[in-house]
Amino acid sequence: MKKFDIPTYYKSSFISTIKELRKVTDPRKKDFTPTLLDFGSVQFLIARHFGFCYGVENAIEIAYKAVEENPGKNIYLLSQMIHNPVVNDDLKAKGIEFIMDTEGNHFIDWDELTKEDVVIIPAFGTTIAIEKRLTNMGIEIQKYNTTCPFVERVWKQSEKLGATQHTIIIHGKHNHEETIATFSHSENNAPSIIIKDINEAQILEDIILGKKSKADFKEIFTGKYSDKFDIEKHLSKIGVINQTTMLATETQEIADFLKTTMIKKFGLENYKDHFADTRDTLCYATNDNQQATIGLLKEEADLAIVVGGYNSSNTSHIVELCEEKLPTYFINSSKAIESNVALNHFDFHNKKNLTSKNYLPKDKEVTRIILTSGASCPDTIVDEVLDKILQFYPNTTSKEEILANLN
Repeated sequence: MKKFDIPTYYKSSFISTIKELRKVTDPRKKDFTPTLLDFGSVQFLIARHFGFCYGVENAIEIAYKAVEENPGKNIYLLSQMIHNPVVNDDLKAKGIEFIMDTEGNHFIDWDELTKEDVVIIPAFGTTIAIEKRLTNMGIEIQKYNTTCPFVERVWKQSEKLGATQHTIIIHGKHNHEETIATFSHSENNAPSIIIKDINEAQILEDIILGKKSKADFKEIFTGKYSDKFDIEKHLSKIGVINQTTMLATETQEIADFLKTTMIKKFGLENYKDHFADTRDTLCYATNDNQQATIGLLKEEADLAIVVGGYNSSNTSHIVELCEEKLPTYFINSSKAIESNVALNHFDFHNKKNLTSKNYLPKDKEVTRIILTSGASCPDTIVDEVLDKILQFYPNTTSKEEILANLN
């Protein structure tokens, strides 16, 4: 695996060391059991995989290189580099300006840019239309293009599906930057539609089987299908790709369901002419993090704390998995922890901030806490969260002794 040159302040001498030790003992990533950090009166269960992934480190390295290589120039990011406020704020502090927010609202108009300016494409990628606009302005877009290779792999899969005249079903969140970019590349290759979950897949089945009309389709999927999409022509041969940060189990469920739909419509003997059994296009890091979370949840614990940006898709899915088993708190930094009795956290289902009282169990001899993070969260932030909680438990084992025992 390539080593990236990222600022050392994103790394933690404690958490990063634990991750490196696990790489040594499990180089093939076969063991998803968590690391137990036993501090005495409090224990932390640390996921086998979490934090910065290949795509994130690649993007950060390129962005900081852009700053270093272009003194005195205007440097812009199309939108947030990744969904983590610490990283984005640090890039702003380095002088990088954001052209848009995550919803496409402009801070800077296109006509303010010149061909001498540097524009960084974020890890989510961007649309073909924006690429063409920048190129037509004379701006070089490839040198500092940080699009994740695993996102580009999805785009290549859409090309293959288009070449075989398959309509492309994208499992994703239609307003997420990555899905917007993927849809742009996908519809350039074939008729395309975005569905967010199994419920929308079931609606799509009703349309495929003629149980719902063209009017139903247009109403339910407004803004989520390509121009001139014809339900009578374009739903007879389909393939599924996904936003790389979606739940792998959900993508597989949708693909299996739509495969069954095509069997219902065309018969078992003919379905292969109508459904492409594509390989899952989830990125390896998302898959590893989700599998590591499942490994975490096999252990008994009192609560889970998941750290990451509140608009991070992959982090929200980790939260979803944890919520199925135990009280789970989604926070973006140690600042969310007010005290041992009050914690501010985010309800991503309803998009609102909450404060929970007495989140730590009382009168327990040993408290067990699951601690993990999303793929865009620096290890230092996880370390700060751990340190903050340790303050509430006196006479704990030192971190140095913990590391010595892990060796």
